[in-house]
Amino acid sequence: LIFALGGEDYGLDVNYVREIVRLPPFITRVPNAPSSIRGVINLRGSIVPVFDMRQKMDVAGNDLTDEARIVVLSWNEVLFGIIVDAVKEVSTIYDGQVEPTPQLSVSIERKYLLGVAKRDDGSLIVLLDIPALFGIDDVLDEKQL
Repeated sequence: LIFALGGEDYGLDVNYVREIVRLPPFITRVPNAPSSIRGVINLRGSIVPVFDMRQKMDVAGNDLTDEARIVVLSWNEVLFGIIVDAVKEVSTIYDGQVEPTPQLSVSIERKYLLGVAKRDDGSLIVLLDIPALFGIDDVLDEKQL
């Protein structure tokens, strides 16, 4: 899934995507939550935490437009949402298109990136490692102890 954030294109494995929803009129804040957690939403009876990807990835700006969406992700049946500026498309990216992450001017740490994909039109997509970015593997390891 290709999405826009702060004027850049990012990609994540579509297998994590449960659904894409419009921003609700309000997101319920959670007291003392980290700044990257915008709050929670009620998604058909399920309470889903929502992360602000601009905060999570230290991307400048805070203006949400009508194109902003919540991408609801699922990992081992745990749902969480991420707010993105716009969802662009679902695209197949082959291994041959992906190169190791170079020293980029983006503020996100390299350990959260799978690489950079070159598209046929010459544009680049920064591929995110969702489990690493959200510490999912660490949480699962702790639960297994």
